[in-house]
Amino acid sequence: MIFTTKAEYGVRLLIQLGLRADAGPVSLKAVADTEKLPLAYLERIAALLKKSGLVAATRGAHGGYVLAKPAEDITMDHVVLALEGAIAPMDCFVEDHEGRVACSHPDDGRLCATKLMWTRVQMGVIKSLQRTTLAELVEFSLRPDTLPDTAALPTPPLSIT
Repeated sequence: MIFTTKAEYGVRLLIQLGLRADAGPVSLKAVADTEKLPLAYLERIAALLKKSGLVAATRGAHGGYVLAKPAEDITMDHVVLALEGAIAPMDCFVEDHEGRVACSHPDDGRLCATKLMWTRVQMGVIKSLQRTTLAELVEFSLRPDTLPDTAALPTPPLSIT
């Protein structure tokens, strides 16, 4: 599953706002300069995050963006949903009228043979995003020499050919 630069840049923007939370509003230009991101694209991303209630904007000489709620309360599933829409691992997964993801293969009276696997992949990604808060990412960004804890991840079986 590949997320677009919208999700990547949006998360980077939020991390910068989290790092500067005590400093008041942060200009997008400052974030763009720090993260080396295109300002015009960052403005569109910030608008999506504002529309979703994740950031708030203030105007004026000292205006800019702030987190709309504490970093501990912002989970990455909300961020990705705001920026990417439904999380679908395959092109054949389409969003239905209730916001759920459904299979677009023709229905001939039986279930799509791969739907179980792709649904599990989708749920695994969503659960990982739900467990990851902006506060964790901000804290992690302050310790660049620390690697994420991978001890809890299952080791894939080795294939011997």
